[in-house]
Amino acid sequence: MSAIPKPKVYVADDDVGVLSSLQFLLETDGFDVRTFRSGTALLNALDHAPIDCFVIDYKMPDMNGVDLTNDLRRRGATAPVVLITGDYDDKLATRAAAAGVYDFLLKPLLDENLVKRVRNAINERQTGTDPGPAA
Repeated sequence: MSAIPKPKVYVADDDVGVLSSLQFLLETDGFDVRTFRSGTALLNALDHAPIDCFVIDYKMPDMNGVDLTNDLRRRGATAPVVLITGDYDDKLATRAAAAGVYDFLLKPLLDENLVKRVRNAINERQTGTDPGPAA
C-alpha cells in the first residue's frame, strides 16, 4: 500500500523565528512544508511539482506578499494563498483580493487559526466548493 502524500505548503517569511514556528506548527499537523526567507527565494524554487497552499508574510524586504501573489499567478501557480500580516487595512484587503489571496491572518495570533485556514483552503481547492474564509 502506498502512503497518502502529505499536502505541500510553501511558507515565505523573512523572520527566521516566525518561519521556524510556522514550519513546526504545520509539520506537526501533517503538512509537508518548505520554507523561504524571501519572496524571491520562493519564486526561484517553483517547479512543476504540485503545491497545495502558500502561506506568505505581507512585509518582506524584497517584495510584499501581494506582489509575490501576483508573481505566483503570472507564473501559473493556482494554489490558494493565506497572507499573514500585522498591518491589516481595507486598502490591503482590496489589493490582496485582486491578487487572488484566499484568506488573511493577523500576527501574532497564528497557531490553530493558521492550520484551520490552510486546511480550508486546500479542501476548497480539492472539492471545488467555497466554504469562504475561516471565521
